[in-house]
Amino acid sequence: MTLIVILFLFLLLTGMPAAFAIGLPSFLFFMQSDFVPINIAVQRIAGATQSFPLLAVPFFVLAGNLMNVTGITSRLIRFSTLCTGWIAGGLAHVCILLSAIMGGVSGAAVADAAMEARILGPTMIGRGFSKGYTCGVIALGSLITATIPPSIGLILYGYVGGVSIGRLFIAGIVPGVMMTVALMATAYFIAKRRGYKPELSEIPPAREVLRGLNEAKYAILFPVFLIGGIRFGVFTPSEAGAFCVLYALAVGLFIYKEMTWQSIWDVLEQTVGDVGMIMLIIMLSSMLGYAIIFEQVPQNMAAFMLGLTNNSTVVMILILGFLVIAGMFVESTVLVLLLTPIFVPIITQLGFDPVHFGILMMSLVTMGSMTPPVGVAMFTVCGILKCPTHEYVMEALPFTFTIIILVSILIFIPDVVLFLPNLLM
Repeated sequence: MTLIVILFLFLLLTGMPAAFAIGLPSFLFFMQSDFVPINIAVQRIAGATQSFPLLAVPFFVLAGNLMNVTGITSRLIRFSTLCTGWIAGGLAHVCILLSAIMGGVSGAAVADAAMEARILGPTMIGRGFSKGYTCGVIALGSLITATIPPSIGLILYGYVGGVSIGRLFIAGIVPGVMMTVALMATAYFIAKRRGYKPELSEIPPAREVLRGLNEAKYAILFPVFLIGGIRFGVFTPSEAGAFCVLYALAVGLFIYKEMTWQSIWDVLEQTVGDVGMIMLIIMLSSMLGYAIIFEQVPQNMAAFMLGLTNNSTVVMILILGFLVIAGMFVESTVLVLLLTPIFVPIITQLGFDPVHFGILMMSLVTMGSMTPPVGVAMFTVCGILKCPTHEYVMEALPFTFTIIILVSILIFIPDVVLFLPNLLM
């Protein structure tokens, strides 16, 4: 097992695509094993595709891509501006609020960050915001999509860990709202100190805000329909993905009428690439998952950690600290698929709710995409806005500390995460 881990890290550091960096060492395990037939590897790859809950992934990816061409984004920007544009550093708050709302639409942090960087980033810089501050707000703000349903990461975590995806969706709402408020407060204090001006000169009248709400209502109602449908048994989380696709098509074609057949074709092409990448990782990582269970890695790691301390909270903090470091080097989807089978049995043995742990895990591993050395969201935003990485790192520190403080609160007060799923389900 040690050889497999070393080879995996070596291939990953040499730039090999994550799917093959997982698949090659995993296949090596079956080739050199005297106890496991090599045909098990093929069975694991094929078996990984035969999961009904996994249907949620392509459906939600397609729904998120469709939502981006429906005309919803422009209406959400207008509504977010009306709600927060009058606060000091107005456009920064627009970005954060937009991430919270778009989290219920796109479900993907990097996609959300890229969209905001292209649309709002140049305007913020033109208004006098520094490039580092602009990139920090956009990148760290997109972290909200890790918890706001329908988060693709939570779907994968629920699938791999055998955790209720419906409970995970509902559990992410309160932390997502708290993250939005905390990041807006951080943006406000920085903007106030630097003298960044509001986007609007005064608070808009209520009727104008209500008009903006009416224009954006189909996007805002989307997560409400999603959670309500799952809670009241109208559809399962997997079926909810199909509902979301139909919803996006209906809004784009018949309500806003901004979606064209060409844009639908372009979205389908993009979705095939996105889903192909995710599915390839899932299929090849299933071999590694089998190897992990066969070698009793969860049991051995649990025994090792419990040998360090008898305090279950300390063990939880050690695991989360490891996730923070791992997230700095490995993409979040890969970490969820690789580490969920290891850590879910451990935290369950320690008496923690896997739903609670799932929200914490997704927040931390997704934050890794916004930090050096290999943060995908960081490089995406900095590349679009031509911001030096060192400037981004310094400007993003206050937002990073805010997230760490918030996660600390969620660790020690699990009811903040669990009271809503316990109440509704």
